[in-house]
Amino acid sequence: MVKVLVQMYPMLRADSPEERKELRPIGRNRERYQEAMNGFPDLIRAMDDLGVWGVSSIEHHFHSEGYEVGPSIGINTGYWAGLSKNLNIGSLGYVMSVDDPIRVAEETATLDHMTKGRCFVGFARGYQSRWANVLGQKLGSVATLSDKSASDEHNRKIFEEQVDIVVKAWTEEAFDYKSDLWEYPYPHDTGLEGWFMGDITRQMGAPGEMDEDGNLRKISVVPAPYTRPHPKVFIASNASIETVEYAGKRGFIPSYFSSIGRCADYGPRYTEVANENGYNFAHGQNQAIVRWPHVGESHDDGAQKMLDWSSDIFMNFYGPLFPDWTEKAQNASRDEVLELMDGTGLFQYGTVSEVRDSYVEQWKQLPAEYITLIYHYAQCPKDDMIDQLRIFMQEIKPALDEIADFPEAEAAE
Repeated sequence: MVKVLVQMYPMLRADSPEERKELRPIGRNRERYQEAMNGFPDLIRAMDDLGVWGVSSIEHHFHSEGYEVGPSIGINTGYWAGLSKNLNIGSLGYVMSVDDPIRVAEETATLDHMTKGRCFVGFARGYQSRWANVLGQKLGSVATLSDKSASDEHNRKIFEEQVDIVVKAWTEEAFDYKSDLWEYPYPHDTGLEGWFMGDITRQMGAPGEMDEDGNLRKISVVPAPYTRPHPKVFIASNASIETVEYAGKRGFIPSYFSSIGRCADYGPRYTEVANENGYNFAHGQNQAIVRWPHVGESHDDGAQKMLDWSSDIFMNFYGPLFPDWTEKAQNASRDEVLELMDGTGLFQYGTVSEVRDSYVEQWKQLPAEYITLIYHYAQCPKDDMIDQLRIFMQEIKPALDEIADFPEAEAAE
């Protein structure tokens, strides 16, 4: 069965790009943000009732334009957990090239207990320089695209080290660690002298935390996750081969923000690497594809929904990431905007049958176990988003289930 995951930021509503300019900075507009918050309970409960597998938030900061307002994903996760009974709740994800790995491990383990195992965790490398450079300055990390530059390789190195630390904190009773970035405990080489609870820690703490001379030699990150050995891990990816292989080695779930061509090219490599490392995944299993569907009563109605809900963020936020964007977007007509969005392979629009057929053709190329849907709530009104989810779950998902029906995977020991 295909597992449906919904990503929410929110995106603050504006009737037009002109209104977004009039309300600048709309990202700090109290009324519009509160409007988005007010809709969350109904959305989460609707997802629960419809059988949606999971809902996630995303870490982004400083979005003064109101496009992806997601600075506190742990708070979002905890809030949504309290509103749901069956939904898996998580993130896609924490930007580990800038975040503190111990704090992430503690927060996500706590959330895993709050949900009694309904928690998953997503990690991303960070590509938005406006905020990632600020938050990453003490680590020497800067935002980057996957261009194999020196800064890109440095970002990847930090990301992978930080994720490894999170996993250590989740899975080891106590550990010590030293690198150019971190020392656990601090100072590492001599150990922490004079810990005032030293005798108590020796008796009641984790074995090895204290040495015979009364110095703290390891740290024990608490709590351990509810899920053994740890929650499911998703990795945000534009389907670069390095990220695919990295995820495969660890059994993490790559989430492809990419056209089906790239997904289909790299999906088999993921399966190959994962199975070489002790997993037993079928083609497409333990992989996710990210899509933006817009279903209308007619082809033109679907097109209008895509324009109303997604063209603003596409033209002003996503679009500039594509090559030669300024020339393509300048004075673009309505039909040209639709063509630009359609050409990414990320957006789909039309009738139920048109969107369903589009996804069926894609899943024939890579029968992904997960699909992440983005509706740009609250630019997409709450009631419309619930209706779109109902259509997807009842009229589109069953066709994908016939293609991607997997047993639960066994993790490597």
